Amino acid sequence: MPLALNGPAASAQTTLRVTAIPAATPAAAALYVAGSFNNWQPADPASQLARQADGSYQLTLPASVRGPQEFKFTRGSWAAAEASPQYQPVANRQAMLTGAPAILTFQLAAWQDQRPGSAPAPKAHTLAPGAQVLTDSFRLPQLGGRARRVWLYLPPGYAASPHQRYPVLYLQDGQNMFDEATAYSGEWGVDETLNKLAAEPNSQPGCIVVAVDNGGEHRLDEYSPWANAEYKKGGEGAAYTDFLTRTLKPYIDAHYRTRPDAAHTAIAGSSMGGLIALYAGLKYPRVFGRVGVFSPAIWFAKDSLLAYARRRPVPRASRFYFVAGPAESETMVPLMNEMRNDLRARGLKSSHIAFKTPADGQHAEWFWRREFGPAYRWLLAR
Repeated sequence: MPLALNGPAASAQTTLRVTAIPAATPAAAALYVAGSFNNWQPADPASQLARQADGSYQLTLPASVRGPQEFKFTRGSWAAAEASPQYQPVANRQAMLTGAPAILTFQLAAWQDQRPGSAPAPKAHTLAPGAQVLTDSFRLPQLGGRARRVWLYLPPGYAASPHQRYPVLYLQDGQNMFDEATAYSGEWGVDETLNKLAAEPNSQPGCIVVAVDNGGEHRLDEYSPWANAEYKKGGEGAAYTDFLTRTLKPYIDAHYRTRPDAAHTAIAGSSMGGLIALYAGLKYPRVFGRVGVFSPAIWFAKDSLLAYARRRPVPRASRFYFVAGPAESETMVPLMNEMRNDLRARGLKSSHIAFKTPADGQHAEWFWRREFGPAYRWLLAR
């Protein structure tokens, strides 16, 4: 969930206030907070703390940011994240936000990139067999020719089985799917999970996975078809979904041994990625017949999304897998439930909807990593 811009203290719910920063902090440095409430973006302009007259920095969060939250402070990148006095990475800060007005005060000991005599060690790559970068610059013609890294996973036995065809899963936030070195808040381990499942007795042939990096500053725009008036973001989701449908999928079907029908084509994502996956499943049910919706940010475009769903033909052949934790926010599960109930009321069979709300679920990559395997099994390995 993105942070609100800095606002007057009178409208505050929770304010994050940094009262001490490392002495070596550059004078013109900008401070940001990255956490579970803004998809761990280390340099999102909306997450920048404002410098105060007394030298402190602060950011006021919107009332919608509630429940257990995890976060860290940065100077605009993970290489320049806060550190311990020994210049080691620190654990995520944690806070329970009740929605009542509060000021949380913090002091920062050091920055990771200022360790004397050494540069921060890069994170190790964790790509498992089968996972690779397809290209660093796949063009998105529907979005003015923007370029994006696209990842590809081929299941075990793909090369040795030239006549076998496979279902395909399209994932958002590709940075977080396969490689810890590129993940900004932990990876899903999709490659490890699928390789493990493929090694089980009587396993299915597996699937191809295509993961598209998010667009950084364009992420909120591309992952919502409708603009959010409060955050002044969104509105490019229809074009992004057209890119997946009309450009990326035809390319993958032409170059790899896919099963291109809707029953064997899935789309999934988390948070804003869950929102755009849900929209894609509603807009193109004859393309994406299997939809994985992890902790969806329905709140970002609630009224527009629900109204759109009610105008669309009922995707009777599709299957939807919903999963979120009840403590993620006050609206997360209720809005997800509203979407499920609307689909059922309009004729989608209950057997075509999975709805999971584990009590310990959080808005975090570790949770989505844990839930990926069951979702994949239900959507594509039945």
